[in-house]
Amino acid sequence: MILVTGATGHLGRAVLQTLANNTAPSNLAALVRDPDKAADLQAQGINIRVGDYSDLASLKQAMQGVTKVLLISGGGESDALQQHYNVVDAARQAGVECLAYTSRALKDRSTLTNQLMVRHFQTEDYIKASGLAYVLFRNILYMEALPQFTGPHVLSTGITLPAGEGKVAYALRSEMGEAIAHVLLENSNTNKTYYLTGSEAYSFHDVAAALTTLSNKPVTYTPVETVAFEEQLQARGLPTVVIPRIVGFMTDIKNGQEEIVSSDLEQLLGRKPTALLDGVRRIFNL
Repeated sequence: MILVTGATGHLGRAVLQTLANNTAPSNLAALVRDPDKAADLQAQGINIRVGDYSDLASLKQAMQGVTKVLLISGGGESDALQQHYNVVDAARQAGVECLAYTSRALKDRSTLTNQLMVRHFQTEDYIKASGLAYVLFRNILYMEALPQFTGPHVLSTGITLPAGEGKVAYALRSEMGEAIAHVLLENSNTNKTYYLTGSEAYSFHDVAAALTTLSNKPVTYTPVETVAFEEQLQARGLPTVVIPRIVGFMTDIKNGQEEIVSSDLEQLLGRKPTALLDGVRRIFNL
């Protein structure tokens, strides 16, 4: 049985959709905090297990009879790293055979500006030290995140970010979920690391060009200094705690952390990942 944590989130649902299309629902379990949000999954015959990353006992109970666990990384909570450790500990105690984890495709953990990303590598270290067989999915930045960076009125305002000429090998979250599911269904995939990225890395100049092509409106990208960008975010009313995280993402992009390109996603999908133009068309409804 395969247990998917964070099952009602976007990535969790994408993984479960492909799993359900390729194996009997009785082979699948979904870890959720609120079973009401998983009614559609239960209707498909997927086992619903209630548990919380912060509650070790509930995790251990939810993993009974499970052979593989996909740990989808948590949010930005202050205890997020300990939550990940709890899942690893519960998996080991419950006799799980293989633990998979959704990490991040970043070039150099020692020079990251966005310190939230460091916990992904700390989680990887903890998994490797646990003695569990593992699979690591190092995921690039979701293409679906672009509107969060460009702002809601990008067609009229253009793009102003402190990302310099940095590039990102964006990939669609839905395609990452599909690829992850394919790996989980394999029998010989332990102690492997996959880099799930697009086939090409793009700058924000490329994003602006795609928006221009699709909207028939001139959209430009203007690199700005960090202080000016922070003022823009404040003007948009973003929570104070969120602003340094976004700035951290931009700084890491500027420094080349997100420009990794791998063929792993293409090989797992059996096709080229969605390129920037088609992805932007879908995401921005153009």
